[in-house]
Amino acid sequence: MILRAQPQKGELVDSDAFEKLARDEAVVERGLKEKIRITLGKVPFVQDAVAAYFCAVDARTPLYVKAVLMGAVAYFVNPADVIPDLFAGLGYTDDAAVLMAAFKAIGSNLRSEHRKRACEALGKPESIVGDRLP
Repeated sequence: MILRAQPQKGELVDSDAFEKLARDEAVVERGLKEKIRITLGKVPFVQDAVAAYFCAVDARTPLYVKAVLMGAVAYFVNPADVIPDLFAGLGYTDDAAVLMAAFKAIGSNLRSEHRKRACEALGKPESIVGDRLP
């Protein structure tokens, strides 16, 4: 695993938080593609999760934002959470709540370019040329 999240110049880093970020990133890197395959067209906020991923791996994103978003995306990827994802109708409500809370916490760091990259990666018609999912 390559830790994409690196502190920017002048950022203070808590080693425990940085280790948690590395664990979350590993979960996301291992499971995001499969989670998208399973949920695309069934879960309405998949595009938001992918946009959060693109924001989290953006070199310009501050480390604390990367940590918040990577934690939220890792929660989405992990099927064993507060309400297991196999419960139809309810299984993704906690995932949506965690993702929306993360968006609220990070403010304007999630930019339109991250959403556009998510659209392109998911094959949406309003897509632009950009990177595909890892």
